[in-house]
Amino acid sequence: MLNYIWLTLLLSGIVVAALNGNIEVVTQAALQSANDAVAICINLIGVMCLWLGIMRIGEKAGLIEALSRLVRPIMVRLFPSIPPDHAALGAIIMNLSANILGLGSAATPFGLKAMQELQKLNGGRKEASEGMCTFLALNTSCITLIPATIIAVRVNFNSANPTEIVGATIFATSCSMIMAVLVDYLFRRANRRTI
Repeated sequence: MLNYIWLTLLLSGIVVAALNGNIEVVTQAALQSANDAVAICINLIGVMCLWLGIMRIGEKAGLIEALSRLVRPIMVRLFPSIPPDHAALGAIIMNLSANILGLGSAATPFGLKAMQELQKLNGGRKEASEGMCTFLALNTSCITLIPATIIAVRVNFNSANPTEIVGATIFATSCSMIMAVLVDYLFRRANRRTI
C-alpha cells in the first residue's frame, strides 16, 4: 500500500510540474536529492561504525550476559514463552539496547539474530510465535533515550541545536512503547481465550 502512495505522490508531482511547464525542476530536484542522500549516508558511516564497534565490544566483553541478568525479570514477563537462558533473550536485549541509543541500523543485526533464535524455538512453523510478535512490537516502538542517528543528521545539516529533539523523542517513544506492550498483552490474552 505504501508503494502505491509513494508512486501516486511522485507521479502527481511530475504531472503538476509538466502542466506548469517546470519539468526541469523535477529533474534538478531528483538529481540534487540523490546527491544529498549519498552525502548523508557517507556522513552517517562514522556514527554507525562507532556505535556498532561499541556494541560488538560490549558483546565480546560479556555485556549481553550482564544486561540479561539485569533486565531478566522484565524479559521473563514480556517473553514467557522463551526459556530464561536462551540465546534469543541476549539478541533481543542487544537489539533493544541499540534502539534505546537511537541506532536503528546497529539494531538490525541483533534483530535478525533474535528472530533466527525465536524461529528455532518456533519449531520451523510459518506462523509467528507469541515471542516473535512481542519482539516485533518492542523493536518497532522501542523507547529512544539518545536519538544518535537523528542528532547526527541534524549536525550534518548545521542545526543550531541538534539535541533539542531529545525530550520530545523520549516522550513520543515512551508513549509508543507503553501502547505496544499493552496491545501485545491484550492480544496475547485474547488469543489464549480463543484457543
